[in-house]
Amino acid sequence: MKTREESLFAGDAGAEIESVSAFTRRVKTVLESGIAPGWVRGEVTNLRAQASGHVYFGLKDVGAHVSAVMFRGDAMRQTVKLREGTQVVVYGEVSVYEARGQYQLIVRVVIEDGVGKLQREFEALKARLAAEGLFAAEKKRAISAMPACVGFVTSPTGAAVQDFLRILLRRGWRGRVVVLPAKVQGDGAAAEMAAMLAQAQELGIFDVIVIGRGGGSLEDLWAFNEEVLVRAVAACAVPVISAVGHEIDFTLCDFAADRRAETPSAAAELISSEFVACAERAAQADEAMTTLLDGAVARAGERLDHARSRLRLLSPEAQIEQGFLRLDDFSNRLSAALRTAVQSRRQQLAEGRGALARVSPEFRVQTESHRLLSLWKRLQSASPASVLHRGFVIMRDEAGQPVGRRADVGVGQVLQAEFADGVVKVRAE
Repeated sequence: MKTREESLFAGDAGAEIESVSAFTRRVKTVLESGIAPGWVRGEVTNLRAQASGHVYFGLKDVGAHVSAVMFRGDAMRQTVKLREGTQVVVYGEVSVYEARGQYQLIVRVVIEDGVGKLQREFEALKARLAAEGLFAAEKKRAISAMPACVGFVTSPTGAAVQDFLRILLRRGWRGRVVVLPAKVQGDGAAAEMAAMLAQAQELGIFDVIVIGRGGGSLEDLWAFNEEVLVRAVAACAVPVISAVGHEIDFTLCDFAADRRAETPSAAAELISSEFVACAERAAQADEAMTTLLDGAVARAGERLDHARSRLRLLSPEAQIEQGFLRLDDFSNRLSAALRTAVQSRRQQLAEGRGALARVSPEFRVQTESHRLLSLWKRLQSASPASVLHRGFVIMRDEAGQPVGRRADVGVGQVLQAEFADGVVKVRAE
């Protein structure tokens, strides 16, 4: 009989069996995609700062504990110093560390729990205004794709306006920016910015209005959460872009505005994006038009040159020149033919003269004289006198007969030695 475990395995035999890694990865995907980032309140425990700059700690309350990590880049931006036992409110998203199969909170923002009251006020006001339909999507107006005049409600001395203008200049935007100065922090900042929005509407020159500032804590950005400013943004007749703080900072003005930009720099990129795209298309069109125009001009030039050539060939002057060329050609060909004929006759005459000279008596006499002279030279070269002239001596006896062998010579015999230049008598020893 099968056990409960065997029955379960047999009944699920067609199912895929996962490895621990695959199962943990599936859990990670479900958690990270299913749980949205949010705010968590708790007490800091097990605080540990690494040499790398990353900070590891836990958050606990009376009922639970969760591990948390804040990476170096986020840790450097915080103004709150974490301490063991501190009550904090953190913003982050859930993640799973696969090596241990442990979920943890990736912390992006840390605020002291004293700010929790502001956070609760933020959430309460957000819910009330949302219930009124102040943030409804159907109330949002489209931002002009290529605004010519932009108003920026911000502090004129802040870094946000400098970043905003630098981005626009770097991207070559050609519109106009009007800085609408206002306080962006502290008492009266919200009312001052709301008044500046009203004044911008009265001017009637703006295609879009940007309202924003650089990043900061929740208290620093609180003016953008005040009801008077949020309602002014929602009621503004000119489309409004909210560009407050860093990417992770959210204010109620972001929800009330027609468009949210993560930072003032992002707002500048949003405003200039269509202009940059159109400028690129215009540059491409200019290049294509220049190429087409150059090609058309080149082809027209070729046709013009061809027409000029044909016209030049058909003109009376060209016909006369062609006649001169043909006349010169015929003249050259006639001269060449005459020279060839004369040379041929001269060659035939030379050949006839040669044949006549070879059969004439004078030629034969000269030939035989040369042959006789050659034979005489050969005879002279073989004569005894010729031999003596080459340094030889002819020995003769008293009778004048040549002595050809040594055995024919006796001791004391008188001989005659004939040289080329005379005869000398010698006696044999």
